[in-house]
Amino acid sequence: MSFAWAKQYEPQTALTKWLDDKLPLPRLVYSAVGAGYPVPRNLNYMWNFGVLAGFCLMIQIVTGVVLAMHYAANATVAFGTVEHIMRNVNYGWMLRYAHANGASFFFIVIYMHIFRGLFYSSYKAPREMIWLLGVVIFLLMMATAFMGYVLPWGQMSFWGAQVITGLFSAIPLVGEPLQVWLLGGFAPDNAALNRFFSLHFLMPFVIAGVVILHIWALHIPGSSNPTGVEVKQESDTVPFHPYYTTKDGFGLGVFLILFTTMVFFLPNALGHPDNYIEANPLSTPAHIVPEWYFWPFYAILRAFTGDLSIPFTGIVLIPAKLLGVIAMFGSILLWFILPWLDKSPVRSGHYRPLFRKFFWFGLIPTMIALFICGGAPAEEPYVVISQIATAYYFLHFLVILPIISQIEVPKALPFSITEAVLGNSKAAEAPRATGVVGGGDAGSLPDGSLQPAE
Repeated sequence: MSFAWAKQYEPQTALTKWLDDKLPLPRLVYSAVGAGYPVPRNLNYMWNFGVLAGFCLMIQIVTGVVLAMHYAANATVAFGTVEHIMRNVNYGWMLRYAHANGASFFFIVIYMHIFRGLFYSSYKAPREMIWLLGVVIFLLMMATAFMGYVLPWGQMSFWGAQVITGLFSAIPLVGEPLQVWLLGGFAPDNAALNRFFSLHFLMPFVIAGVVILHIWALHIPGSSNPTGVEVKQESDTVPFHPYYTTKDGFGLGVFLILFTTMVFFLPNALGHPDNYIEANPLSTPAHIVPEWYFWPFYAILRAFTGDLSIPFTGIVLIPAKLLGVIAMFGSILLWFILPWLDKSPVRSGHYRPLFRKFFWFGLIPTMIALFICGGAPAEEPYVVISQIATAYYFLHFLVILPIISQIEVPKALPFSITEAVLGNSKAAEAPRATGVVGGGDAGSLPDGSLQPAE
């Protein structure tokens, strides 16, 4: 995003001038996350989760690299090396718990980030590419998390790998050869463990690369905001630093309190006890379940219990297993076309009364139901609930949302971001007289957004 009123980077010393001429890295940082990056003045705390997601990725990379120094990707000793890390490596227990719980917190932050984007329609033009890259990041995260869950080589690790890779066998003709190729054999063993470890180590750096593209795409149109109104004047913005670095710093402090509480006091609360039993191919757990952040998609997978067939002929068109696999992947892939499904000219859910009702009383309860059913046994009433929730999930995005965007009468939008913050007053109509973005002191508005200086 480029505005005429954005402050330009000016090197102050001979060294910074030389560096700016040879390698303008300080200028890049200044314009990306400094005073040279104007941001809408009304961002609330739902906009903190992007920074928190980046921090979570950093935690996972740092702890993962150190853990990899002590881990052996061999089915004979993998479980033992994890115990060695926990018992013998200095602070190994803390690194392992930080990495395991860091994955859960990463997904919590990402889910909040996604739902903020859904409610405020952050996927709409001109920010489609930001959304599409975000979906790519989410898919890469899911693949990375799955492969990481296999590495401890406990019971859930082994049987999770068996079940998830077994999904590919549902693909006609190439399914079984594809599963064998993924595992390096007919069942999870050394070959699969080596492949998953290598890819699990590599993927976070791929994610970091896509995150850079995500941020780059963000800086072209600029950040969205709770009103959905584009920036029109200087008074609509404040510089990212110090206003939002301070706000993000507060959010990071709250996050770290929760994260450290989990690591030090409840380290196994989000894990499964069976994964502390070494993998045994001859002993199938009573209830195979993935990590909690996969539960909604696992519920969609299990919602299909009958084949799609031609009535009265017994001819099966699509087996139930393949239907589940298609629906599970389709539930995420449909996000790629979301910018073109929602045709409403209004972005923010605050100004879309009908959309808001279906969001809070339709989509959110549906996702909660899928989370619960995904972690529950495959029995009644969970199967029926997951089938109903799955049906509504696809209806919401493919049918309800497009219809709402055509028939809904939205509320009147404010003329500008400043008017939405300060009201229809002289202060809201005119840019600040200082001519400098971010001059003076900032306060806080009742809704938690930033109040720039007058």
